[in-house]
Order: sequence, then C-alpha cells, then structure tokens
Amino acid sequence: MNRRIFLASLAFSPLFAKKRMMNTEDIYLSQDQFSTLTTLNQRLKRLKSYVGFRNFNIISFENALFYARNYPKIGSFTSKELELIDKLFYEDPKQYGFYGHKTCLSLNNSILKKDVVVIPRTGHYLFKGKPQKDYENIITDVGDSLILTSGVRNVVKQLSLYTNKIYNTLGNMTQATNSIAPPRYSYHTISDFDVGKKGWGYKNFTADFALTNEFDRMTRLEYIGMRYTQNNRDGVRFEPWHVEVI
Repeated sequence: MNRRIFLASLAFSPLFAKKRMMNTEDIYLSQDQFSTLTTLNQRLKRLKSYVGFRNFNIISFENALFYARNYPKIGSFTSKELELIDKLFYEDPKQYGFYGHKTCLSLNNSILKKDVVVIPRTGHYLFKGKPQKDYENIITDVGDSLILTSGVRNVVKQLSLYTNKIYNTLGNMTQATNSIAPPRYSYHTISDFDVGKKGWGYKNFTADFALTNEFDRMTRLEYIGMRYTQNNRDGVRFEPWHVEVI
C-alpha cells in the first residue's frame, strides 16, 4: 500500500464523524431476541467443536443445518434462531452505523475446497490466486515473524463471530457492527485476510499492532491495501491487521 496515501487516510474524516454524531443512541436487540441470540451463540460453538476449527471456516449454512439436525450434541436450530439468522444476514446495517458493501448474496454461499489452500500451522484457508500470492509475498518482504491469523471465512463462521460479538456487548448492535462486519458484508468471504505478529495472541486484533515494526513494513508494500483505516467510511473500527486484496 502507498505509504503517503496510507498516512493521509489516518487523518480525521469529517464525513465519518458526522455519521457517528447522527447515531447518538445505540440500538439493542430486544430481550426476546437476545435470549434467542444466546442459544444461537451456544449452538454455533457446539457446531464449531464438532466440525473442527479449520472446517468451520468454510462450512456452508446448508451443511450447518444438516449437522445440527443429525447430531444431538449440536441440536437443531429453532425457528426463532432461524428467524434471527435471517435478520442478521439480510437486514440493512446502516441503522447501526455500518456502511460497508455486500460481499455475499446468499445465506447458503458455498466455498469449494478446490478454490482454497490450507496455510500450514494456522488452521486457516486462503483463496488461491492473488490472496495466496499476496500472503506469500508479505512473508517474504516483511519477514516470518508474521503469521496468518484469519483467512477465508464463509457465512457461518462470520455469523458465529458476529453473534458472539453481539452477545459480548449485551445485545448492542451498534457497538457490535463497529467491531465486526455483519455476515453478508465480510471481505473474508471473497478475498481479504488478517495477519499478526507471532506470539502476540489477542493483541494482534488491537490497535497495538499498528505500533509494530511488522506493520510499519507492511505500509510500504504497494501490492496490498488497508481495508479499515482510522475513521473509515464503512463505520468499522481501525483494523491495522486486516489486509485488503487489491
């Protein structure tokens, strides 16, 4: 990414500030919806435990329904859970201050294994082609102190992350969508990926990553971009770890 453009993008954006000022009151799920979200969050975690971390990244919604119906340890999705899933996928998130673009049209989006590649020692996939090449070039140009922390994420995985975030914010939809893209809007479903510094753990998903030498070297690379800069117009928090495939 061009360093001059990147640094300029960190400047305060009046348009973004205006949007945030207009949304002065956060929007919450109703008590009944939050109760349903709680059981949905637990069910998705049981599904992840059953199919395994790596496979959970690319599983389709249709397959998730199949496993839930046929394996009692997971349990079938309830009608209320399915209604909530539809809401979280299809609703317009602008009401929560999220202005990103749709990356996925179908709740049952399919990702074929022939189109992705497993990155060793990460538990993650990358799409073949430019995403895989970009990651390999980053490791070469920045150093092997970097590691892939999140790659391909199909709808079910993104739904799980989104649901868990809403749960942890006690149903605050505004706060949740500032932290993570809704399941229909994630660029992980089509191209992007996250990187981090080895040994940093959760700190790789904080603004502290922008203080690392690894991030500084990444800003000098011309073949990648930065999806969520500070005060970005999508309404997403600053994500210095998120690599935009351009």
